[in-house]
Formats: sequence, C-alpha cells, structure tokens
Amino acid sequence: MTSKPRAASSAILERDGRFLLVLRSKPPSADMYAFPGGRAEDGEAPDQTALREFEEETGIRAYSPQLFAIYDLTAHAADGSVSSHFLLSVFTVEADADAVAVAADDAAALGWYTVEQIRRLPVPQSVLECAERLSVQQ
Repeated sequence: MTSKPRAASSAILERDGRFLLVLRSKPPSADMYAFPGGRAEDGEAPDQTALREFEEETGIRAYSPQLFAIYDLTAHAADGSVSSHFLLSVFTVEADADAVAVAADDAAALGWYTVEQIRRLPVPQSVLECAERLSVQQ
C-alpha cells in the first residue's frame, strides 16, 4: 500500500559556515537535530510553510526562500506499515545578521553547527546531505 505524502518544508539558514539546527521534541524526528521546519497547513505554499515554521521554531523572520532540495521521506513501523510519509521541500533562506535564534514551538533546543559537527549529531540523512552540498558550493 502506498500512502499519499503530506507536504512539509524546512529552511536552511547558514552563517559563517555554520547551520542553524533545532533539536526536535516531537515525531517523526524526535530527539534528532534538523533544519527548522514542519507540516504545511491547508492551502499553504511550500515556501510559506518553510518561512512560517522557521519563525515559529527560532523566532527569526527569514526571507528570500530558494528551493534547494525535495525529499520523499517514508518511515515504517516495526510491522512494515508506513508510519509517516512526507514530501519535504527544503529551502535556503536569509535573515538579518543581528537576528537571534531562540528555541520555540516543538524545538527543544537549537544551535549553530559546522558540517563536521553535524556529522557527529543525530540528524536525518537529508540534513547531512544538504549541509554537505551547501558547504561544497561556498
């Protein structure tokens, strides 16, 4: 059985070679670090979702979203059934240099991490892949 994926978006903010990650407190990525993001609301465009979720989780109003990657993410339960299925749109964003991030909503904590640090954190594969691709482009 295939499930129709739910729309979700995340936003990547990079400053001086470090990426802003939040520690998730809720499934599907509880206890993992990820780019701020979440599920789309009804009628919301992917870039709007990315900006809204970013602000909800970090307190920073980002702008200029640029689509960077799309992932079809399916998680399975122990019995093999699909436990979650998301079509994740990942955007790079900009924010004012003096904006200070504060963990909010379902973000238990947040921090700025280099690619080397991200490799040692519990992160979804998509997060590491995006960070590595962006660090090579710079």
